[in-house]
Amino acid sequence: MEHESLVRDLPERRAVTVLPGVGPRQAERLARLGVHTLGDLWFHLPLRYQDRTRVWPLAALRPGQEVLVCGTVLSARVVPGRRRTLVVRLQDASGGVLGLRFFHFGAAQLRQFAEGVVLSAFGEVRPGIQGLEMVHPEYHLGEAQPQAGLTPVYPTTEGLGQARLRRWVGAALELAEEGCLGEWLPPSWCRDAGLPSLRDALFTVHRPPPEALEAILAGEHPAQRRLALEELLAHHLGLRRARQRHRRRRAPRVDSSETALAPLLDRLPFHLTGAQRRVLREVAADLARAEPMLRLVQGDVGSGKTVIAAAAAWWLARSGWQTALMAPTELLAEQHAANLAGWLAPLGVEVVLLNGRQRAAERRQVLEAISEGRAGVAVGTHALFQESVRFARLGLVIVDEQHRFGVHQRLALREKGVVGDRAPHQLVMTATPIPRTLAMTAYGDLDVSSIDELPPGRTPVETVVIPERRRDEVVARVRAACGAGRQAYWVCPLVDESEQLACQAAEETAVRLREELAELRVGLVHGRMKGEEKAAVMTAFKAGEIDLLVATTVIEVGVDVPNATVMIIDNAERLGLAQLHQLRGRVGRGRGRSVCVLLYHGRLSATARARLAVLRESNDGFVIAERDLALRGPGEVLGTRQTGLVGLRVADLERDAVLIPLACEWAERLLQHHPEAVEPLLRRWLSKEERYAEV
Repeated sequence: MEHESLVRDLPERRAVTVLPGVGPRQAERLARLGVHTLGDLWFHLPLRYQDRTRVWPLAALRPGQEVLVCGTVLSARVVPGRRRTLVVRLQDASGGVLGLRFFHFGAAQLRQFAEGVVLSAFGEVRPGIQGLEMVHPEYHLGEAQPQAGLTPVYPTTEGLGQARLRRWVGAALELAEEGCLGEWLPPSWCRDAGLPSLRDALFTVHRPPPEALEAILAGEHPAQRRLALEELLAHHLGLRRARQRHRRRRAPRVDSSETALAPLLDRLPFHLTGAQRRVLREVAADLARAEPMLRLVQGDVGSGKTVIAAAAAWWLARSGWQTALMAPTELLAEQHAANLAGWLAPLGVEVVLLNGRQRAAERRQVLEAISEGRAGVAVGTHALFQESVRFARLGLVIVDEQHRFGVHQRLALREKGVVGDRAPHQLVMTATPIPRTLAMTAYGDLDVSSIDELPPGRTPVETVVIPERRRDEVVARVRAACGAGRQAYWVCPLVDESEQLACQAAEETAVRLREELAELRVGLVHGRMKGEEKAAVMTAFKAGEIDLLVATTVIEVGVDVPNATVMIIDNAERLGLAQLHQLRGRVGRGRGRSVCVLLYHGRLSATARARLAVLRESNDGFVIAERDLALRGPGEVLGTRQTGLVGLRVADLERDAVLIPLACEWAERLLQHHPEAVEPLLRRWLSKEERYAEV
């Protein structure tokens, strides 16, 4: 009780209305930013900084710079057109000239800009019709007044300007006296790590002094690292709490011995790799305990993760428990259902498929089989965690391609198996290998297993990068491969943020290729086709009745046609490394030599060139994942739906990777020696939505 009183009475918990100028209306606007208390304002950290510490000569300006300038007005005139604009021309002693362009202006403003008036402005320099210009810059009449330090730019909302936010943050900082900040980390820990106190870190980040300029802009200042470490620590604690709470529940304890697995292994048309056997032993050890398994299985494209899922489902089914397997697309769900049925149905395990396009009668039969316990395995997409789906004895939840779902969706499916203090086991699978630093942060509530070995006989796919002007060569390559009895894919990725446009592009490409390759059987599949149509096309392709399959990225995961040896990815420069690697993984699944052609349009940006070069140099998904993290950042690697990472305010998982092991170590020490600090840290750094540990 004494501790709770201390937390409640800290200035950190005082309402923002104690600040001058913050009335009910302004408090409502701050609330839209998640700012309710002084503590929220202290940790409402700058998105970036503006450098107003020097006045730039106009002759030295370059496009893309955000700078403070000062000059004399040469002219000011209204340019007529569909949209009238006011253009002011400035010149300074360097001889350079800069335009200031205003789309919204009045007569009084025009009179301000008299010839010869000295004017200061701050804004981004852009190329204009008559040279460099700033569009709607901040400005004032008179000489420029450089700031002593960097100027913070905060996240804001409608009706709340930067000037007002800076003033309120400054007023809140004045109340942040030593000893009243809620310093939840032992000071000796920070001193030993060479990091400042919380108060000093906050003052530095909100009001960077001139000498900190270079380090702050690079994100490497000790103050930023101090806050980043605390934020990473809070995220890790949230995941640890989720794990601890879940592990306190009971779970089905099943016979997961090798003897029990033998009937399934005897039916497989292939031998398991050493990596698959190692991961199976790890899963078996989890299932033999009476606490819920929480395991992530990551493995490269084609490494054989589905067999791990089948083995786990078989172990559960032998003991009378059901398994739910959730996949991100209907196509992948259908393929999983077909594979599992082929392996498990002869052993007496009924496998059912649930998707959003089933007719009412068929859906009713599937739901009855699940609710009555007759279905040992239920496979589906998001339809699985709808309210109408009720399991009789759900003992295992498998989520394929976890990064396609949010954490809450994984938990929603898990909750269907929670009865009293009993919870199902969880197995999460991904063919997008996660770099170790991301796995520690994104999947801190899961044990991680890696299938780092491909089945024997798989040959590396040769990858080439070709400009669109050489398209005829690519078409000839497809003709030669199909003429030799092989099959090929031609993928048309999302050209815009519209599935309809992507499908249209695929349809147009199919028409063109049917004309160019009249001797070949050309099929088409895309996301807007009916499920039956897609299934029919994929079945025909797998049976060898289609030579060339034109598709959108709907075939990114799960499609297995060993005879397909050529993959053409059109507009390859528009896709990320992970998606390109997934698509490339559709070929090279047999013993024939395979090739992936990355066909790009126009001039490549430096990032796109680097991305395609990585694919050309490596077939190793783990290497590609690390490079993807370096090129694109953690948000895109994991997907924006990955709750708990999108909200990072200070930490950068690539830049601050060195801090993650320390954050994990400190989390352990806090839980052991200072458990009272955990809840305040979670409240400080995680939003209510991100505190999924409390689900």
